[in-house]
Amino acid sequence: MKLLQNVINHKINHITNEELLKYAKQYNISLTTDQATSIVAKVKGKNINIFDDTKRSRLVKDLARVIGPAKAKEINQLFLQLIR
Repeated sequence: MKLLQNVINHKINHITNEELLKYAKQYNISLTTDQATSIVAKVKGKNINIFDDTKRSRLVKDLARVIGPAKAKEINQLFLQLIR
């Protein structure tokens, strides 16, 4: 299980705008290119562990300031889908 967590966290911490937009479309989350760029800037290379509720919550709060609370909630739902 730890290996799978590491793979998912690595993917999130190294995601590109294009990949994020692809996943958003796959999970029916509407994102603009600017929003994707903002999200990628917040997560890329930050070594965030989305399996840690505290760290994920902190990230979602940071995202809410940049992309708005409703969109941050949708991104959190995407994270939750990925960790299940």
